[in-house]
Amino acid sequence: MNDLRPIRAKSGTNQEGTSAHNRRVMIDALRLNGQLSRADLARATALTKQTVSNIIEELERDGLVQSLAAVRNGRGQPSTPYRLVAEGAFAIGLQIDRHVTRTIAVDLVGTVLARGEANLPAGGPATGVKTILDLIEKTRRDLAAVAPQSEQRLVGLGAAMPGPFGIDADVDDPWMMAAWQNFPLLETLAAGTGLDVALQNDSAAAATAERLVGAAHGVDHAICIYLGYGLGAGLILNGELYRGANGNAGEIGMILSLPRGAANDERTPLEYRVSIASLCKLLELDPADPDLYAHIDAAVMAEDARLPGWLDTAVYELRAAVQALETIFDPQTVILCGGLPPGLAQLLTDTMQPLLPSLADRRDRILPRLQVGFTDPWAVAIGAAAEPISRTFDPRFSAILKTRTADIA
Repeated sequence: MNDLRPIRAKSGTNQEGTSAHNRRVMIDALRLNGQLSRADLARATALTKQTVSNIIEELERDGLVQSLAAVRNGRGQPSTPYRLVAEGAFAIGLQIDRHVTRTIAVDLVGTVLARGEANLPAGGPATGVKTILDLIEKTRRDLAAVAPQSEQRLVGLGAAMPGPFGIDADVDDPWMMAAWQNFPLLETLAAGTGLDVALQNDSAAAATAERLVGAAHGVDHAICIYLGYGLGAGLILNGELYRGANGNAGEIGMILSLPRGAANDERTPLEYRVSIASLCKLLELDPADPDLYAHIDAAVMAEDARLPGWLDTAVYELRAAVQALETIFDPQTVILCGGLPPGLAQLLTDTMQPLLPSLADRRDRILPRLQVGFTDPWAVAIGAAAEPISRTFDPRFSAILKTRTADIA
């Protein structure tokens, strides 16, 4: 039924003991393509028709897949397409930022069903964690009101906050959230919600959102530059999010960069000049202002005289960052996303053209070297919610390695 369009899917394996991987491969194929027949799935995943049939029946019993009306193509026998059941699974996402916390509830295909937001009180995690747990509980109630079966099908809680993790930092450092990072956050959230909890940095969460329902959907190699209060990058390599040894991969805002005209001993972190925090300082705006986006957009539209200097610096640094990331990781595309207004994101992207020459200048390019992705305050929370879905259902090469190691042992 899909002879006229390419099918995007990862390959399964017909080796014994890999049924869990093959199940994930088929769920991923249905998510990427919308609906596929058994023959489509077998052809795209390199699995036998019998294996596909067995897994489809299992997924139907589990309420994750449903059949649609048969479709006749040409003179052949009618084929039955299958699609994911959106209500087959749900997840909660949590964003913890310096001034605010947000929660999102999504279904299996990434549709947002409930959301909540609250200001974090002073006092750090000792007082803020109650606000967070209350907000999660409210979001679960709101989700249950629109999807009564959600409590039985919640696959986990994804949490995201600024990194880097596990390093020594001054508690009063405005660029770090040392008090929160030193707090037993995962244990407290798990005990308070009864859910499996995983933590990632905000740029990784933004990349997860792009991978599930954004500009990186169906892309195996993408770099997502996250411009928010700080600056980071989410790395999607071989279709999976690369986190690094300590969950700190992509912390490009920590790169010690030398500003133009500065002496050699004046290197400072890149995000000191390229971030919403640096722009707020320049425009005398409060990063905690709920109308921050509107104020920044107004400054852009009014061509505020203070903006060109920041824009010139940001473009200079980001062009170099894109060229370096392309050289190191050879991505299919670089995506600018995160907690910044859409107008500012487009202005940055347009002003960065032409990009610096790099090995990404290929004649056979399909995707642009640089494009705009999610640009709204909820991008990180969406990615945080997508993480439990990804963790539960996405195919991972590491799972095959573990299976084969166990077989050999």
